[in-house]
Amino acid sequence: MGGRGAGKTRAGAEWVRSEVEGSTPLAPGRSKRVALVGETIEQVREVMVMGDSGILACSPPDRRPVWEATRKRLVWPNGAVAQVFSAHEPESLRGPQFDAAWVDELAKWKKAEDAWDMLQFGLRLGQTPRQVVTTTPRNVSVLKRILDNGSTVVTHAPTEANSAYLADSFLAEVRARYAGTRLGRQELDGILLEDAEGALWTLAMLEALQVDRIPDLDRVVVAVDPPVSGHGASDSCGIVVAGVRMAGPPRDWVAYVIEDCTVQGASPQGWAEAALAAMARHGAERLVAEVNQGGNLVESVIRQVDPLVPYRAVRASRGKAARAEPVAALYEQGRVKHARGRLADLEEQMCQMTVRGFEGRGSPDRVDALVWALQDLVLDPAAGFRQPRLRQL
Repeated sequence: MGGRGAGKTRAGAEWVRSEVEGSTPLAPGRSKRVALVGETIEQVREVMVMGDSGILACSPPDRRPVWEATRKRLVWPNGAVAQVFSAHEPESLRGPQFDAAWVDELAKWKKAEDAWDMLQFGLRLGQTPRQVVTTTPRNVSVLKRILDNGSTVVTHAPTEANSAYLADSFLAEVRARYAGTRLGRQELDGILLEDAEGALWTLAMLEALQVDRIPDLDRVVVAVDPPVSGHGASDSCGIVVAGVRMAGPPRDWVAYVIEDCTVQGASPQGWAEAALAAMARHGAERLVAEVNQGGNLVESVIRQVDPLVPYRAVRASRGKAARAEPVAALYEQGRVKHARGRLADLEEQMCQMTVRGFEGRGSPDRVDALVWALQDLVLDPAAGFRQPRLRQL
């Protein structure tokens, strides 16, 4: 799985060469019958076979196969053959048999499930037939099924891995436009972003709530979910900045998540300084911290850095999923917006929080901090500090 321009086509072409070529141009290789499958016949021919990084371009003259256009196949000097197939026509894979296959851009195929299944039935030659898939990942069931297979080996390559062969202006432009966004993580970093079953937040929901500009806010808070300990192997310290804008009647408000300042492996003083720095950057009115793990020690650490900081301790009495559900409901109502391009790690963690609990690795520290911030801002206003203008509303 790789980003756009990461070199996936070259990787696939070289893999095919390693399968079919022997020690000399006429010596047999590991595989003799190969399937080349792309979304259309034209894409297989123009990208996988004849493209700048395709099989013909990568093959030295004495090992270069011959393209037989009428039969839609490549024939190597040692007799190995690669046939071309379109994923738009899954039934065309019914009948032929292979000992190897190269599948390109599987995640964008319209008939991916049917084409993939038909290919599997055809991979029945040799002792251990195998295949390579080169694709920019998307949240599609066929790709997730492959990744869950115990025999699958996964490698990743971001777009920058191939920077020597990409225009500098291209890299600068796409990073400036998409860095930190979910689309950038998928299309540039080659990371599969998916929704967990029963997720409280989905990719589509969060994408629809992105804003390019944060308006003037009536109140801003920084929420902290401290780790049990402070060292390199400990959980992250979730630190999230959020604010609310009141626009008219008391019930007419919108909350904005501004920044995720989460730190990993920091000492207690380190995360306290990071949280207070976030308060200073955004003019936050209060620091909210969960004290289930640290108790009074959390406040003590914070006040060692700033004795006068407006502070509120919160204690969790319910499970993480139960606490997150009322906040997720605000998102469903369109009441919460996200600063575009600044919250990718937080959003990824949110999509792994389900009604059954967190299904990601470690602890959902970022989500916990988000929940406490919005709890203080809009779900529990009676316990919150108010500026005079908020009291008037």
